[in-house]
Amino acid sequence: MVGSIAELLRDHGAIEVGDFVLASGARSRYYLDLKTAITDPALLGRIGREFADRFAFDIVAGVAVGAVPLAVATSLASGKPYAIIRKGEKAHGKSGVIIGDVKGKAVLLVEDVTTSGGLALYGAHALRGAGAEIVAVGVVVDRESGAVGAFAREGLSLLPLTTISEIMDL
Repeated sequence: MVGSIAELLRDHGAIEVGDFVLASGARSRYYLDLKTAITDPALLGRIGREFADRFAFDIVAGVAVGAVPLAVATSLASGKPYAIIRKGEKAHGKSGVIIGDVKGKAVLLVEDVTTSGGLALYGAHALRGAGAEIVAVGVVVDRESGAVGAFAREGLSLLPLTTISEIMDL
């Protein structure tokens, strides 16, 4: 699969123009539908390889549900295990927010899209609370709306595979 991540996302129809309310509550004139785009195994595999090649880590983690396919693809590309971060505690079965062993491990946290970074920051706090060392936060697309600064204030690097500017400039 040749082309930049930005080109591939556009080719897969991951960007829609209109009037949208984002998870952060902000309004936007475009919507990035990565969850649908990454149902294509070739694109998902390419994203997993990009993350695996760019970062050094022991385990990759993603917040359920959107980042889990990214964590799995990165795990398969790197041969390293993955962890899932639940959005909350379960009232049944085994308790805990994190599925997987992250304590004392160098963790790459992955996310599909960041605007303010809220969900990925939640994941970062959960990982740190479980004793993980976060080496970086890898995101497929940064909307360039403050997430980089929010992560920097937490002492974390947010490193996108592409940005909304790159996608819109195609």
